[in-house]
Amino acid sequence: MSPYLSRVVRSNLTFISKFYNILLQCLQTSYGINGSALQWFRSYLVGRTQRVRPGATVSSAVHLVCGVPQGSVIGPILFVLYTADLIALVKGYGLSPHLYADDTQIYGSCSPSHVDMLLSVVTDCVNAVTDWMRSNQLQLNSDKTEFMWCSCGPSPALSTHRWSINRIIYCDAIFGGS
Repeated sequence: MSPYLSRVVRSNLTFISKFYNILLQCLQTSYGINGSALQWFRSYLVGRTQRVRPGATVSSAVHLVCGVPQGSVIGPILFVLYTADLIALVKGYGLSPHLYADDTQIYGSCSPSHVDMLLSVVTDCVNAVTDWMRSNQLQLNSDKTEFMWCSCGPSPALSTHRWSINRIIYCDAIFGGS
């Protein structure tokens, strides 16, 4: 085996073991799953292969390097358990999270006199989320990351360089009163 290929294989194995170790540790420490139940998850996750059958043709087996088999019932549940700490992280900044599948939204509000404080909190939170994702073998997709500012007054001048985002959306909120 060439030295380059050897490094790639070792890097992949490091990633595989990190991902699965993080997930298994999460199941154990956050949810109290131990013993034979934890061993069942380990045997389900580690060393799996997957094939695809388009019509009558069957592909060759591919080793899964992370995640769970697509189409599995338990896959989405494991993802929710894996990312549950993200909710506590966002709430720790006084913001509100909303997670759906692999999409995360972070909400915050403030009075007009506290705009700078909210921007600072959101910036710190997004940076912490980015760090959390990196340490948990996930990657923030900056191409799909947006910042939306809604107000009924003048919008502050925001810059995309403060966050790992491509676009800022401004909207004027319409509030009805009686």
